[in-house]
Amino acid sequence: FCPACRALQPPAPRPDLFRLMDCDRSFRIDTRQLQRRFRSLQRAVHPDRFGQRPPKEQYYSEQHSSLINKAYQTLLNPLSRGLYLLELSGVEPAQETDCDADSAFLMEIMEINEKLAESKNENILEEIETLIKVKQEELTRELTAAFERDDLQEAKKLLGKMKYFANLEDKLKTKKIPS
Repeated sequence: FCPACRALQPPAPRPDLFRLMDCDRSFRIDTRQLQRRFRSLQRAVHPDRFGQRPPKEQYYSEQHSSLINKAYQTLLNPLSRGLYLLELSGVEPAQETDCDADSAFLMEIMEINEKLAESKNENILEEIETLIKVKQEELTRELTAAFERDDLQEAKKLLGKMKYFANLEDKLKTKKIPS
């Protein structure tokens, strides 16, 4: 907001999402604080509050609201938060073609994929869901430690693995939706 006229201003071109959400630039974040900040910012700039304002301010309000949603979603999810931290550090994220993942890991992913593809049994799907959740929590802990050691190459590798589990999770959700 302009300090003089109190008019909403356009968002910065490439804002730091951590600064916007009033968080330390760290992999470890306080999700309750993040949620409070999200609600507070949305209350201040939500488009519904700008219905009677000039069109330019209405437009800026939509931009800010969208940016705040993006920041919240990015920082809330460990995978996107980790990828964003790598981006801020100038480290390219691991690509699917970077097959430096160990063969045991790739075999594990393949086995889960096969189980998922052929399973119609609800119990097996729940078993796979639990396995994915456990693996993601494990990777999140390892990732937290890697970022705290400032070991960005290890973080990059772990994020690559995390992407595989996020893909499995998406497949599982699709499978669980009744057709």
